[in-house]
Amino acid sequence: MRIDSEILGTGHVDRPEDLAPGELVTGGEAWVQYRSGLIDPDMFGVAGTDHAWGWAEISGNAVRDFAALSKLETLPWDEWGRMTAAYEDKAGAGYDRLIDTVAAVCAKDDPLSLTRLFAYEDLAVPQRIVGENGQGIGQSLAPFRWQRSV
Repeated sequence: MRIDSEILGTGHVDRPEDLAPGELVTGGEAWVQYRSGLIDPDMFGVAGTDHAWGWAEISGNAVRDFAALSKLETLPWDEWGRMTAAYEDKAGAGYDRLIDTVAAVCAKDDPLSLTRLFAYEDLAVPQRIVGENGQGIGQSLAPFRWQRSV
């Protein structure tokens, strides 16, 4: 199911608790559209921020969606792997192709592919996550044994 909790109760769409494709674009879907030249990446971002826009925000959302499909819920500002470098436009060679793979795997209903992809160091959610202000609060999120920083 597709849901955007920010629009619940607003009347923007008929069924906000079960959005149709196109009413909510996933990170992977936006990434594929960006790579195909179908969208302007600068139209995607987080209002009120100056850094969380464009291709880096789309790639970050693809990775966060991947984590969610792998049963690890993260916050919209959590970063790990090469996400921080992507926001600084320093992700390095191969990052776009890695996100291409993430988008393709997320589009399938294939838990084994998700598990295999989760083995990539740049995608596995670490025990500590870099959050919005780069500080850690040391909160343990058992049973996953990782800590969220905000």
